Amino acid sequence: MKPASMTDAELAAHLAEVAGRILIEVRDSRMFEGKALGKAGDATANQFLCHALRAARPEDGLLSEEEKDNADRLTQSRVWIVDPVDGTREYGEERSDWAVHVGLSIDGIATTGAVALPGLDGGIVLRTDGASDLPAPAEKPRLVISRTRPAAEAVAVAEAIGGELVAMGSAGAKAMAVVRGEAEIYLHSGGQYEWDSCAPVAVAKAHGLHCSRIDGSPLVYNRADTYMPDLLICRPEWAERVLEEVSRLVS
Repeated sequence: MKPASMTDAELAAHLAEVAGRILIEVRDSRMFEGKALGKAGDATANQFLCHALRAARPEDGLLSEEEKDNADRLTQSRVWIVDPVDGTREYGEERSDWAVHVGLSIDGIATTGAVALPGLDGGIVLRTDGASDLPAPAEKPRLVISRTRPAAEAVAVAEAIGGELVAMGSAGAKAMAVVRGEAEIYLHSGGQYEWDSCAPVAVAKAHGLHCSRIDGSPLVYNRADTYMPDLLICRPEWAERVLEEVSRLVS
């Protein structure tokens, strides 16, 4: 099937999967290592994704971490928001907890998308179409946090609810850990950008997870300022309790 004839969800999944394969090939070429590997991977995957999206969806807007921002997107309803390598450090260190994000925002809402996890054995792609039921939760809630900058709110909430902290790399890897049943809660308050969460939020919502800011307000995309201070992705049964605990912390 040609990309132009694919549904948005099919296109997102296809491009995320191909970009992931490209990134593995760049890594396996052994021409780069460390930060140079991250830089090469970012540039190569970004070129592929941006060219492919412009060819398949020429009328849509585009926002990528690795492209110069075009303000024309602010006048468009449909905007693709991509992160060619989410977790460049982890990719450069040849870890598995990095991701490729291909998301579509429609009227500011993360609607459709895919998150590839190419570093896992065989590589997997989680997508908004064909979402499956959530795995059974752990008896003790697990909260995924940053390997290097764990959010103070997440640490405090874990203590308040008797949760366990699980350190992990990229935002996409952490969000997909909740989708895959490896964690129950992903609470982040250290600041991100729209490309860090658009595709993961679309996929998480499709799988029935709660997605919001940590004050409970909606996540809004395709804004002039792409900075997003915080987010909460969690199993629905934990949303009210986590939001209550965060509210106590900031009041």
